Amino acid sequence: MKTVFISKNEKTITELLRQAAQQNLILRFPDGHKFVLAEVDDFDREIELARQNDKLMANLDERAGERATIPLDDNNKELRL
Repeated sequence: MKTVFISKNEKTITELLRQAAQQNLILRFPDGHKFVLAEVDDFDREIELARQNDKLMANLDERAGERATIPLDDNNKELRL
């Protein structure tokens, strides 16, 4: 996903849509608001885009090695509750 900073002289929506057809975009405005602009497509395309996201895939790999749950008693002991 690519971040596009939107200035007060913003790009035309047509240009942003052309870019979003190639790669999902995060639109970031000067006031800090952020939006996602993504092509609505079939599920296979979304999977393809997700697999190309190296940060996402690394995060998923890391999470796959984590324990599924932490028992409440263990959590309370760690937090000294």
